[in-house]
Amino acid sequence: MVNTPLAHDLLWGMTPAQLPADAPQWAVESLSAGQPVVVRRALSAEGFVAVGVRGVLREQRLAAFMALDSIGCRVGPEALCHVDSERDLPAMRALKQLRTMLDDCGWIWGVSGSAGFELASGFAAMHEGSDLDLILRTPQRLTRNRARKLVALFDQAVCRVDMQLQTPFGAVALREWASTSARVLLKSAHQACLVADPWNPQEQAA
Repeated sequence: MVNTPLAHDLLWGMTPAQLPADAPQWAVESLSAGQPVVVRRALSAEGFVAVGVRGVLREQRLAAFMALDSIGCRVGPEALCHVDSERDLPAMRALKQLRTMLDDCGWIWGVSGSAGFELASGFAAMHEGSDLDLILRTPQRLTRNRARKLVALFDQAVCRVDMQLQTPFGAVALREWASTSARVLLKSAHQACLVADPWNPQEQAA
């Protein structure tokens, strides 16, 4: 793979042999079934990428590392915006409800979380109570006022909608950026820290 995988990308090709020796059986079964792994924000050794293995249950999540040369297929969240599911679940109804607005917002967006996993892989990951997780690639600053307007629109959806803003320095939750907090949590591969401006992390809050 020429391009470095990004957080939330789904990768195929990891085998049970790449798991830690003490990996739980469910993780072995997930990879044996051909499920993808999801790229997470963490530092990794050269030639590897930090990933998460997903099990059937919500608590079944395992942090691991995948060799870059094992990647057979890669699907990013933005490739899933217009993929449909035959399952009529609240998260899918919310996605259909919000698509046009997101397409017209002027930013690149994508589907992550359980919805993205299922849309990309075909493995059932959503249920009636699943949130819809989205990402928005924001290389330039999204104003807090515009963030509040997005949250207001999301709150009209048929299920909870959570969005992560992907800045050049890491990710910040849309709902947190839309709040009145002077500082918000910015997550990068190196650390998670409170900043006044996710697009200018060195700037301090007044």
